[in-house]
Parts: sequence; C-alpha cells; structure tokens
Amino acid sequence: MGWSFNIGKIGGTVLRVHVTFFLLLVWIWFMHYQIGGTAAAWEGVAFIVAVFACVVLHEFGHALAARHYGIKTPDITLLPIGGLARLERMPEEPRQELVIAIAGPMVNVVIAALIVFALGGTAGIEQMLQVEDPRADFLVRLAGVNIFLVLFNLIPAFPMDGGRVLRALLATRLSWAKATQIAANIGQGLAFLFGFLGLLYNPLLIFIAIFVYLAASAEAQNAQIKSVANSVLAGDVMVTKFATLSRSASIGEAIDLLLATTQNEFPVVDAQGHLEGLITRNDMIRVLRDAGPDAPAASAMRAGLPTIHKQQSLTEGVRLMQETQAPAVAVLDSHERLAGLITHETIGEMIMVRAAMPEGFRFAALRKRNRRNMQDRA
Repeated sequence: MGWSFNIGKIGGTVLRVHVTFFLLLVWIWFMHYQIGGTAAAWEGVAFIVAVFACVVLHEFGHALAARHYGIKTPDITLLPIGGLARLERMPEEPRQELVIAIAGPMVNVVIAALIVFALGGTAGIEQMLQVEDPRADFLVRLAGVNIFLVLFNLIPAFPMDGGRVLRALLATRLSWAKATQIAANIGQGLAFLFGFLGLLYNPLLIFIAIFVYLAASAEAQNAQIKSVANSVLAGDVMVTKFATLSRSASIGEAIDLLLATTQNEFPVVDAQGHLEGLITRNDMIRVLRDAGPDAPAASAMRAGLPTIHKQQSLTEGVRLMQETQAPAVAVLDSHERLAGLITHETIGEMIMVRAAMPEGFRFAALRKRNRRNMQDRA
C-alpha cells in the first residue's frame, strides 16, 4: 500500500504504518489537550497507541490462523481506521475462511477478558462505554474498545470479518462468487449508512464508509475473476498481437514503440522467441530521464517475469500476478517460446466480455470462430 513504511518484521510478516496514522495521533493530541492540557494530550496518544497494539494482535490472529492452512501473510498495514492483513492467497475452503475470519475477533475477546480479570471484575459496561472520556480509567476504556472491535468486526458485511464469516457460511450452499456478491452488496449498503451517519454525527464515519465501499467492491470483483478464471485457459484470453524488443535495442527505440502502439508492457525476447524479460512504460521513462535515449533497453528490463503454459488454467496466471505483484504474466507455447501476455487490462476485458456472452459460451469457441473468419477472408 502506498504512503506506508516498514516499522519491523514479525514471523515473516512486515508491519507497516500508513502516514495518515500519524495525522490521527496529532488530532488526538490536540483534542485531548483542549480537554485536559498536556498530560491529557499525551495520555490520549498513549491510549490510541495501545488500541492499535490490540489491532495489530487482532491482525496477527488472522495471520496465525492463515499460516495453519499454509497461507502466508506478507504484510500488515495500520491505517487510521484499523488494520489490514494482506494474505498471500485466499483460503480454498469455506471452513478455512471461517476459522481465519473468526481468529481476529477472538483475540480481542481474550484481551478484553484479561483486562477485566486484571481489574478484578470491577469494570462495568457503563464505564467501558466511556471510551472517548479521557478522565475514565485507561484499562477500562481499553477493554471497552476491544469489545467494540469484536462487535464492529462481526457485522455481517464486507470487508469486516463478519462479512467473511457470512460468505463462508453462504459458500457451503452457494457458489463462491454468489456468496461473495451477497456479502459485498451488504457491505456497500452499510457503507452508505456509515456515510449518512457521518454527515450527521462523526466525519470519521465518512472515511470508514469510503473504505468499506471500495473494499467490498474489490472483493466482489476478485471473486468474479476467480469464478471466470477457473473455466478459462490462459491461451484463450492472452494477448497475441504485441510488439517485442530485442536485448540490443536502445531506450530510444523502445520509446518509439511505446508511442506507436497502445502497449504499456514490452517483452524482451531472443532470436528464437524465448522470453528474457519485460520493460514497462514507467521503466522506460525512468531510464530515459536518467541515462538518455541511447541507453540499452536491457537496463530497464525486469527479469524473472512469471510464466505459465497456454494450456494451464487462467487461475494460475491470476495467482502468479497477485503473489508476485508483476505487471504481466508471460504465456509460453510447447517450445517454451513466448506465445502471449496476460495483463491486468486483459483480465478486466475478459470479465466484460464474459458478462456480455450468452450463457454457456466459451472464450475458446469465440477465438476459433474469429480465426476461421480471418482465414476465409484471406
């Protein structure tokens, strides 16, 4: 996620903090300073830091549950509205997602129980509700926040954990895509409710509404891609008409191709058509600015581009693109030569074409018919 930086690494998971988190700390300091002076201001900052420590533990609850099923968590990012754990891949079974989703809120249940136990069971519900009152007991407020996190996260709508629990339960009877769409629709409806309440009461709810709406939309789109990709081969949707570069080409020649085509990614191939790397538009511009048009194009080349065979499922290509954060996946033929490319734009177009196709129509059938028509015209 942009505008975030690393603050450490725990168990193979990078912990990141978004810069807007510090704006939250400044706002909290100022608000508490107006209420009780410098001491109250610093106590307010300490409380927010303690709350986000609980959020980190919540996210690591998800990460540990995911690791049990062999799913890594590359990073966790702290935002002003909470934490975001990025899983290497989504769980394959509804039961796995149910366990991973519920693990986070269970961590907050344990934290709240430990605080109440440490206080000797004297913390009452009314005291816990005084979360925004800096004069209330620090630990009592922290227990109240953890209870709120449990209740908020278990709302049955994406992107909250409750939405994932709902999808896992629905997926036992419905398709994954249909279950996701239902949970996403509920999440988007909830986002409008948050936005309306934010206009009336707390502006922070507006930012939460935006995040919830975008996250729910992204989750629905990912599920749609996964559903379509399972029934499509990489060779059916790959881009086959594209310009390539040789290793001996210059950046100036690469720029000429960039201006003459609509491509943003250019494969670098040898004389036999074997892939050597990929040059993106941004890489070209960077090298052009730093080294000039006579610099070799290979100096801007990205090596190690993920590859799949054209007879493999598109699901594998989507997985490789997500896991490696690569701009494209190279599709190879039976002789290991470059046959095509799959990009983010390709996948987006695939979704639009599939939505417009009659029920049961296949990409392969469409391509075969187009090739036959082209041969007849020739």
